[in-house]
Amino acid sequence: MTEDHMTDGFATRVAKAVAVTGPLCAGIDPSADLLADWGLPDSAVGLRTFGLTCVEAFTEVVPVVKPQVAFFERLGSDGLAALEDVLAACRDAGLLAIADAKRGDIGSTMEAYAAAWLDPTSPLAADAMTVTPYVGLGALQPAFDLAAASGRGVIVVTRSSNPEGRALQTAATAAGPSVEDQLLADIAALNDGGLAVAGTVGVVIGATLEPSAFDLADLGGVILAPGVGVQGGTAQDVGRLFGACAPGTVLPSASRSLLAAGPDVGALREAAMAERERLRATLG
Repeated sequence: MTEDHMTDGFATRVAKAVAVTGPLCAGIDPSADLLADWGLPDSAVGLRTFGLTCVEAFTEVVPVVKPQVAFFERLGSDGLAALEDVLAACRDAGLLAIADAKRGDIGSTMEAYAAAWLDPTSPLAADAMTVTPYVGLGALQPAFDLAAASGRGVIVVTRSSNPEGRALQTAATAAGPSVEDQLLADIAALNDGGLAVAGTVGVVIGATLEPSAFDLADLGGVILAPGVGVQGGTAQDVGRLFGACAPGTVLPSASRSLLAAGPDVGALREAAMAERERLRATLG
């Protein structure tokens, strides 16, 4: 990624990448089961081979990949070293990477999480990181500020499709809106003048959920929409739920349904291209 490119905000960088390849975020999820399916050892060597194979397959096919950090860090320092290599390969290939780390804390601890995943000098630096907001959206400010300063993004888990999260996310706040809609409104305000770079803050919204009261066209940031494929979300669902959003702002995400085509690079590319074209047809 060139320095000139990095002067763009995250939302702008995503929109430019989507315009080139089409709208799909491909997960890199080297679970023990998938490693076994690919004939790879459940080791740092297996993780590295899995991740680099994905980067080779998805480069110039999708705009963004999303390594699931948990599958790497479960093997300790060797696993994180493998992730460093995968993220470096993404940078070399010009492939945007979202570190799916789901961090969330306060004060200096949040500053440290932000530095790990968003500081350009960190070996783990990605183009964006996922965070959880239930310590309070304001507690995530160090990540927002660092992301804005470095042309990166922060993607807030807001409306997740897992059933355990829905009772909390749909609960009414004292002011009236649901927790998730209040978060969406607050994030829209951050993107509309609340930060140095518009579009720094994105959200996770499950592609299997019906719309809430908040108009997603007003968000001003990237929408990461997991759930396409194995979880039951379809390209038609994506078009129906997000079709009114600005072009290049929606990143439907698929993981297991694509990765099942591995380890053959050509088969992975074909699976990603087929899903990408289905999504392009519905998102325009």
